Amino acid sequence: MGIYLHKRRFKKFIQSKRALSLPITFLILLSSTLGIISVTYYISVSRISVQSETLKASVAQQTFQSLDKVILSTLGQPGSSATFEVTDSGGSIHIQPTNRILTITYNDSFVCEPIFNSSIGEIFYELPNLGSRAIGLYLAGDSQTITNQTGASLSQLQITQGTQGPEIQLGYRPTVSYATSGLEAGRSVNDIRIYLINLNCSVPVSLYGELPLKISCTNTQLITKTFQVSPQTESLNINSQIDENNGTVSIPISSTPDGAIVNIETVISSISIQRSVR
Repeated sequence: MGIYLHKRRFKKFIQSKRALSLPITFLILLSSTLGIISVTYYISVSRISVQSETLKASVAQQTFQSLDKVILSTLGQPGSSATFEVTDSGGSIHIQPTNRILTITYNDSFVCEPIFNSSIGEIFYELPNLGSRAIGLYLAGDSQTITNQTGASLSQLQITQGTQGPEIQLGYRPTVSYATSGLEAGRSVNDIRIYLINLNCSVPVSLYGELPLKISCTNTQLITKTFQVSPQTESLNINSQIDENNGTVSIPISSTPDGAIVNIETVISSISIQRSVR
């Protein structure tokens, strides 16, 4: 009798809504758990991926800051050289000696004369994971195409928008110093010196992965222009155009009633960058 009663109760339970709800509830809980696990896994993988890309971008920036320092360390020492290893940060490095056209002129109230007109080269690193938010950031220097500020950087190291996406771009700009140095034939002597780094003797390179570089100072050239200006000339403008960007520094001219003598010295350090053969 007891067994028969239990069977009837079990049969009623199987036919009840409660019995039907148990497997459905179990399936819902299982599906929810699997969904949570999947979302958590996706978020974790995404975070790891973002952190990895951020790390690569940071390494690329530090690499180019170090490369800039190595290039600057060879200036004014013809025959000196150094080696540098570009770390693989997931992008491609490009050495372009014919890029970055620089034109330098000087002018006063009456004349405008050329000083320099040539490509000076650049190096850039294409790295899509830099992200667009970093575009416009300068890691060294600023947007001015010429400077006469004491201690100002010759370097222009920036993150910019390239043809294939964000890239780290390294180039150089002229810097100017000036001083007076007494009298000559009754005229004040004004000495203006323009310093310039030229990379256009480098070897073109476009490669992915690690890249050992040899950086050499091939020569330092001094070009001098001397001319006279009238007593009415109070300043001289040194104009610099790099590609489509223009800049000017104004140099005060010391003069006597007989006028002034101006010496413009352009110091060009030619730096060769090429793939190092191990």
